[in-house]
Amino acid sequence: MVVNEKVFRKIIRESIRDALREERLNLYEILIPYVSKKELKEIEERYGAPSNYDEREFKDMTDWVMN
Repeated sequence: MVVNEKVFRKIIRESIRDALREERLNLYEILIPYVSKKELKEIEERYGAPSNYDEREFKDMTDWVMN
């Protein structure tokens, strides 16, 4: 099978992006500390539940995290 250089580069580029995305998500998991149920309850008592916040105060970071 013969693959032209442009297609080959595109395949490599996409593969590298996928690998970097996966590694970045693994890094996020490592950096975010574990929170016990007790700690989570204390946080919610102190700051309230996220469902009580005004959504206009939030910034959607999904695209930033996923790309």
